Order: sequence, then structure tokens, then C-alpha cells
Amino acid sequence: MNFYFVLLFLITLGAGLLPFYFKKITEKHLQLLLAFSGSFLLGITLLHLLPESFEEIGSQAGGFIFAGFLLQFLLQRFTHGVEHGHLHCHDGHTHSKSLWAILIGLSIHAFLEGLPLGFDYNNSHTTSTVFFGVAAHKIPEAFTLGSLLLISQNKSKWIWVILFAAISPLAAVLANYFGHTMNYVFVEDAVAFLIPVVIGAFIHISTTILFESGTKHHEMSKQKIAVVLAGVLLAAMTLLLHSH
Repeated sequence: MNFYFVLLFLITLGAGLLPFYFKKITEKHLQLLLAFSGSFLLGITLLHLLPESFEEIGSQAGGFIFAGFLLQFLLQRFTHGVEHGHLHCHDGHTHSKSLWAILIGLSIHAFLEGLPLGFDYNNSHTTSTVFFGVAAHKIPEAFTLGSLLLISQNKSKWIWVILFAAISPLAAVLANYFGHTMNYVFVEDAVAFLIPVVIGAFIHISTTILFESGTKHHEMSKQKIAVVLAGVLLAAMTLLLHSH
């Protein structure tokens, strides 16, 4: 499991630093990557996390999923949709207050996003599947953050990318640590009820990406349909792991 934590850090770090050195990645490329990651994350959430959650706590999961959906909705007030691949700036710069709000909101979002990787699931293959879903979303998310830092007045771009890359793995490490070393009932219950909250956030993120990535008029181009179907198909193929 520690392998996943390190790999997630490296993937996020690499994606966040990419805008600093490669200028030829266009908005169209990013939108297609977002469409793929959104469909893949939605598939992983519905096919793996959702059944696990309802199996664990039953019908109560529905209310916590809704709470997670609303929580992510509120976080957008601070992140301005950066986790969805949105890049907002004025006159080529980002105001320092807005940047701080985005960084704080994204940090909370990244922490919640990393928690599912630290939990033990009924099916041993779920952890690896969830990792790929989170990693697929981290690439456009970190790339957008890196682009935002690049056009900002902030002088600590590298440091912020490194810190951001470490948040989700840190959340996974903490969830794994408390889940294994503290055998208290309240810890086990917290884990069980936290998963559906994260599921709600994932559903909000993935569906927003699917609806908004693409043209300004939200048209479904052939390329977008292709990458969305590829993401859904790949997510569905992960079910084959559960049959072995």
C-alpha cells in the first residue's frame, strides 16, 4: 500500500510541474484529459466505492453521500473549480487573496480525496482500483494548479506544488495508521461513515467535469465521446479483477 502513496505523490508532483516546462499542452488536450478522468473516476465510484459503502453501513450511506456532495459544492466557493480543470485569472495574474483561497480549498479537497486509499476494503482489489481513479483525476487537477501558480505573482511555486502533491498521500497514511493501530470503535465507525462522504464529493467532481469539459456550448464532440467511453470502459474492466 505504501507503494501507492509514493506513486500518487510522484504523479501529482509531475503533473503540477508540467506547466513550468512544457508550453505546448493546449486547453483542448486538458479538456480531453479531464473528460477521460471524470468518466473513469465516476465509474470507479459507482462500481467499487458505492457498493462497498452500502455493504458496510447500509441505507445510512445515502445521507452521507449527499452530505459529501454538498461539501464539495461548498468547497467550490474557495477553489473556483480548479479541481475541475478551470483556470480563472484576470489580466494574466491571479489575486493573492484568491490564490490563498484556492490553495486552502484544494488542500481540503485533496485531503478528502486521499482518505479512501488508506482504508481496508472487503475486496482486496478495491484499493488499487481506487488509486487509479484518484491518480487519473490528480493529473489534470495538479496541472491546472501548476498553471495557476505559473501566472500568479507567487514566488514559491515549487514549494506549493510539492506540498499539494503530499496532501493526498498524507491523508492516506493517516487513515491507514489510525485504522490499524487504534482499535477503538469510534475510529472504525468514523472510517465507515467517512467513505460515503468522499463518494459524494467524487460524484460531484466527476459529473461536473463531464458536463463542463469540452466546448463553450457543452457540445459532445466525437473526441470527447471517445475519451468518455474509454474512461467508462476502463472502469468497467476493473471489475474483472474482482472475479479472480
